[in-house]
Amino acid sequence: MILEAYAKINWSLDITGVREDGYHLMDMVMQPVSLSDEIVLSPSPVIGITTGGWPPSRADETNLAWKAAMALKSASGCSDGVQIHVSKRIPIGAGMGGGSTDAAAVLIGLNEMWHTGLSMTELEELGLSLGADVPFFIRGGLTRTRGIGENLESHDCLHNYWLVVIQPCPGLSTGKVFGLWRQEDQSRRPDNEKVLRALESGDLSMLCGHLGNVLQPVSETLRPEIVSACDALTAQGAVFSGMTGSGSAVFGVFRSSSGAQKAFRTLKTSYRTIFVCHTQHDSVRMVQE
Repeated sequence: MILEAYAKINWSLDITGVREDGYHLMDMVMQPVSLSDEIVLSPSPVIGITTGGWPPSRADETNLAWKAAMALKSASGCSDGVQIHVSKRIPIGAGMGGGSTDAAAVLIGLNEMWHTGLSMTELEELGLSLGADVPFFIRGGLTRTRGIGENLESHDCLHNYWLVVIQPCPGLSTGKVFGLWRQEDQSRRPDNEKVLRALESGDLSMLCGHLGNVLQPVSETLRPEIVSACDALTAQGAVFSGMTGSGSAVFGVFRSSSGAQKAFRTLKTSYRTIFVCHTQHDSVRMVQE
């Protein structure tokens, strides 16, 4: 079985509080994009994993794809195994959910391969035990996510938006960025109701006026290259540029494919990790059963 596991961007990211156990309460608008990893699932008596592609990723029990297979096996009581191969294309430590989407693809694929019969809701609940973004990737689409990742609200979006994505510097630790965030330091906070309304209607002018990511100032202190990459995207015609997740990737929004391609051709001489992509509905797509 072959699956494409797609990355995401955070159109917006807000933090509304911190629980007593230290988990941050989120309010985010996310959407899949056309950049993907490839996941190959093959019958095997045991659960194993190999990796390839770029950037390199670990092929051991720390890999979320391996953890996803183990979690489904435990939850379902299935006695089967699987050999997982992850071919990476999504940058690591970028805030694009590369590990989480791989895990979601494994859960969706093995739920079918192993005939475990879990519903999408049950898969989302299982996914949450692996990571806050995994339920989003199981569901896909334009989604407002709140709480610690468990409260998902799907929205219709008939528009695809063209993006140039740059990872201008080494990856960032999500835990470190969240650990440095302080509520009193928040500057520009997004208006997620208006962000959703703009995305649904295709109103880029309205969209750009209400986006924001409260973690971006924190990440910029750790990686000043984020600032210059956003400036470079704006200089090449992006109507908005900002950081996704906790970084270190940034994205620029363009009014057309041709505008995005032109910016990509100019900026690829300065940045090694750079992609043209577009938003889409699917977060996981089965290519071959």
